[in-house]
Amino acid sequence: MTEPITYAEAGVDTKAGDLAVELMKDAVRATHGQEVLGGFGGFAGMVDASALRDMRHPLLATSTDGVGTKVAIAQAMGIHDTIGHDLVGMVVDDIVVVGATPLLMTDYIACGKVVPDRIAAIVRGIAEACSLAGVALVGGETAEHPGLLGEDEYDVAGACTGVVEADEVLGPDRVLDGDVLIGLASSGLHSNGYSLVRRVIAHAGWELDRHVPELGRTLGEELLVPTRVYAADCLALAKDGAAQVHAYTHVTGGGLAANLARVLPAGMLADVDRSSWAVPPIFDLIRELGSVPWSDLENTLNLGVGMVAVVGADGADAALARATELGLAPWVLGRVTSGSGRAEDTEVVSGTKGVDGGAVRLSGSYRRA
Repeated sequence: MTEPITYAEAGVDTKAGDLAVELMKDAVRATHGQEVLGGFGGFAGMVDASALRDMRHPLLATSTDGVGTKVAIAQAMGIHDTIGHDLVGMVVDDIVVVGATPLLMTDYIACGKVVPDRIAAIVRGIAEACSLAGVALVGGETAEHPGLLGEDEYDVAGACTGVVEADEVLGPDRVLDGDVLIGLASSGLHSNGYSLVRRVIAHAGWELDRHVPELGRTLGEELLVPTRVYAADCLALAKDGAAQVHAYTHVTGGGLAANLARVLPAGMLADVDRSSWAVPPIFDLIRELGSVPWSDLENTLNLGVGMVAVVGADGADAALARATELGLAPWVLGRVTSGSGRAEDTEVVSGTKGVDGGAVRLSGSYRRA
């Protein structure tokens, strides 16, 4: 007689999953306000949306994303709570680009083996970042995939829904000739370009526990610095009428120029001065270790610019002052003008991400911190 095959023998431990839920539930509940209904552990998260009835013309905005191969660094270092901040930042800051206030978020974790403490750490990080963004974490799923993922492997994804008044949507329709580009500092690499970063590090033979003087910490610690969550601060800046915020762009995959071009109207050109900020040391380190061309670096990484606010010329001083109060470390990155640049100009970027929008011209040379 053959031995019976059970779900646990197949590699799925439902008791471990239950323990992970028990360990994370307080952190998740901490993100819930009175608008969240149904408690914890239901089949679906529910939010009271009756407040939307008081809006003139509410539009729902939604976004979904993951954190890419940055999870490989977290797994190698055994540090899992910061990945949650990365996930929330990648998702909520995309909907803030249109001026939407995040209402609710859900997450999904796929793993080779449920290790309760590890799963709980990931979700605690997600919950902490949700609190920073002012959004409720109302649901999630942890899926154990033995045979598909190794026991120490996992991946994360999330989705967020928000709301914005139709006549308050930010974006290309508001951008004008003469608008000022204000850069908002990134916290580091954020969560894009890690396939390049990991390849460079492997090629150089550097270990994650290597102390790097110019970084002031180990390489691994630098690579795990969480993505900055801009949502609450960018919404506060947009609500300041004196700042005249017309558009935002979230600098993620593709770099500054590719993402900025997406929020400009056709026929507008953003002139960006590379020398207007000092590129943080981690980016220059990656360039030197891998002999990565500056052109490839700026088409892959944020180079220190996490978000860009496009503001009216008359509101630039007020925007800089308010952004400074919010701790966003702003500076003038460039300006918007009429035109699309010369077709033969290799410094001009346009037509990115399938968007028939404006163009971005980068000029000058980068400064190093």
